[in-house]
Amino acid sequence: MTADAEESNHRKQNGTNPTYFYEDQELDTYFSNNKVKIPETEKTGFSFRKLWAFTGPGFLMSIAYLDPGNIESDLQSGTVANYRLLWVLFGSTILGLVVQTLATKLGVVTGLHLAEMCYRQYKKLPRLILWIMVEIAVIGSDMQEVIGTAIAIYLLSNKVIPLWAGCLITIFDTFTFLFLDKYGLRKLELFFCLLIGVMGVTFGYEYFVDTPDQGDIFKGLLIPRCVDCDSAVLLQAVGVVGAVIMPHNLYLHSALVKSRDIDRKKPEKLTEARMYYFIESSLALLVSLVINIFVVGVFAHGLFEKSNQALLDQCKDDSFMYDKAREVFANTTELVDADIYKGGIFLGCAYGAAAMYIWAIGILAAGQSSTMTGTYSGQFAMEGFLNLKWAMWKRVLFTRSIAMIPTFCTAFFSSLSDLTSLNDYLNAVMSLQLPFALIPTIAFTSNPRIMGQFVNGIAAKVVSIILGIVIVGINVYFVAEQLLELDLDVGWQVVVYILSLLYFVFIVYLTFHLYISMTYTELENNKAVQKYVFTSVVQSSTTNGA
Repeated sequence: MTADAEESNHRKQNGTNPTYFYEDQELDTYFSNNKVKIPETEKTGFSFRKLWAFTGPGFLMSIAYLDPGNIESDLQSGTVANYRLLWVLFGSTILGLVVQTLATKLGVVTGLHLAEMCYRQYKKLPRLILWIMVEIAVIGSDMQEVIGTAIAIYLLSNKVIPLWAGCLITIFDTFTFLFLDKYGLRKLELFFCLLIGVMGVTFGYEYFVDTPDQGDIFKGLLIPRCVDCDSAVLLQAVGVVGAVIMPHNLYLHSALVKSRDIDRKKPEKLTEARMYYFIESSLALLVSLVINIFVVGVFAHGLFEKSNQALLDQCKDDSFMYDKAREVFANTTELVDADIYKGGIFLGCAYGAAAMYIWAIGILAAGQSSTMTGTYSGQFAMEGFLNLKWAMWKRVLFTRSIAMIPTFCTAFFSSLSDLTSLNDYLNAVMSLQLPFALIPTIAFTSNPRIMGQFVNGIAAKVVSIILGIVIVGINVYFVAEQLLELDLDVGWQVVVYILSLLYFVFIVYLTFHLYISMTYTELENNKAVQKYVFTSVVQSSTTNGA
């Protein structure tokens, strides 16, 4: 009897016979021996006990919406566009929830996270390219987080600890915090929630001290408009979308949901798990949205259309803050060009040094939490795409070393402004990687042979495809604008055009794979397609011991 027949017979004997694919053998992940048990309750319907058991993965996922890159995008959005782009932030968060829900469904139903499913569904070369793209996203995110943490330490130490030393400290404290998972998954999740709480308190403090106009906040959130928006505001709007939806976060979230002990042989248990994960993800992203609104509101109220000279005048009564402000704000009538460091100095000038230190604590919490979740993303990508099992410390050392070399060199040999401006380029890099997480997620969750009765419906397919087109288009526009600003010479332009062509060819390849996954036309039986494009998940799972 074949492995598929044995599996089908096994399901029939248990009276389930589900139509979807799932991994029958537990794969070795960091929580495989530490799964959270889901309590059984006598009553049917919603249960707070079960919601509590499922709570955790969504909040770890939401940290990517609160990393230093996002915080900087928020403060720049407020500084450049006032409250006019809050609706873009709100809409991006909703779109993020849609995409994260697809990633959650994949992990819950199949027992495989996104990278593991890519290993089974793509041929070797495209699979390796996807892995490289994901690692670039992880490393780019890691660099942003290291920069943010180093700046926070720089502020908290009154410049006693230089930026390059802050980068080194970030390496070692990440290793220290990662040992927390040795004490249990729930304790680790609680620690991450604590860091989110620190961000909520610190950024909330700045918000209520600054007291922006609440009417303008709600108008900006609920009314899609952009009156008198110039190219800088439009580019900032595109940047908000690119900064909010992070590519490696889909790989992370699809893996984290495997940490709950769910009986995948029972479809009703999967339906229940998906419901609770959706509620938990919604709550987590609501918290992240509120914190992002805090940041946008503070800097929209305090820095919109404010000149460097006006800010220096605001600092004159505080000699301690005035000395710091003179180092970063020129005595000119040019408008303030905000970043994380200048944002802290502004808050210190406006509300006293305590506000600057509280801001730095919030940035430190954002940097530390997102650094750790980025490390887990790299772990899942490596073990999934390469079917490789390295010890965690080896994976952390590998990924963080690659991220640290350019960050450390920039911090050591360049100025503070060079380090903070690096975030803009990293946002462009992250934007480019998004299709390589989004397209596979849509393809797998729309594949009836994988998802069975849980496959995306017509409405979900249409929405997700339109969402994919919009996001890819937005990010390509954002990156194109960034490249035009660089004013490259002819030689580099040729290199960029060649890379751009290869980039779009690969997106077309993934889109073709997506089409076959959705439709299963006669193309599936084409020999060239079978050789170069498509792999049946049932066949590949049989060879991998499913």
